[in-house]
Amino acid sequence: MSTDNRPIGVLDSGLGGISVLRELVKLMPGENFIYYGDSANAPYGTRIPEEVIDLTKKDVEFLLERGAKAIVVACNTATSVAIKELRAAYEEVLPVIGIEPALKPAVKAKEHSKVVVMATPMTLSQTKFNSMMHIYEDDANIIKMPCPGLVEYIESGVLNGPVLDAYLEKQFAPYDKAEIDAVVLGCTHYPLIRSTIQEVMGEKVRLVNPAYETALELKSLLTKMDLLSSGEQQAEFPYRFYVSDLADEFKEFANSILPYDVTMTRKIDIEKY
Repeated sequence: MSTDNRPIGVLDSGLGGISVLRELVKLMPGENFIYYGDSANAPYGTRIPEEVIDLTKKDVEFLLERGAKAIVVACNTATSVAIKELRAAYEEVLPVIGIEPALKPAVKAKEHSKVVVMATPMTLSQTKFNSMMHIYEDDANIIKMPCPGLVEYIESGVLNGPVLDAYLEKQFAPYDKAEIDAVVLGCTHYPLIRSTIQEVMGEKVRLVNPAYETALELKSLLTKMDLLSSGEQQAEFPYRFYVSDLADEFKEFANSILPYDVTMTRKIDIEKY
């Protein structure tokens, strides 16, 4: 079996993709990774589709220039809006996978369940999500919960405390929490406040994060395509981080989330791509 020690490229509109990268590293510790967070243009979830597609293509071009062997679109909004265009443009060159709200495991966990899907307004408005929802709507009561402003809180470092508690309580106020069986974390930023959401909802409510399934999908794809790393020739910096803004803040935040030291974080101008 051949191997490929080029890095895996991971992109997001900012910090959220770290929750996906965390699962990728756990599952494939021998791989090299390049992460790009487009913090200057976050959040993607409030932009029009054309902007999201344009920004995401620039993100991919940046990662390709740095030798990425595969692309993980670790952003639910970018996946919903741009994954079709990205695959059409790049899939002959390298594998491109996205991340989607994990409806299936949430719905199947309990018969006739009540499932809340937290996501950006953009993700929930897209045909891609609504087609998926239609598949499972006979099996569960699925409630779409757009969360405007939540990504901005997380990007600014608000991961707990009274402000975030008040926001979440207001979001869930129209519903009886005792009747909710599962909450789908439909934005990669949201697992970063998983413990806060769990406290608000109570321990009986299952929180569903699709990052692990995405990591499994990528590993399976790399295995089939003989693109897995040998694990023996790690780069000097096996994990490289680039952002379009707030590099110091990103480094500090990433170090609090990831299981290793983030030593290299650089700010770049994505408009050049």
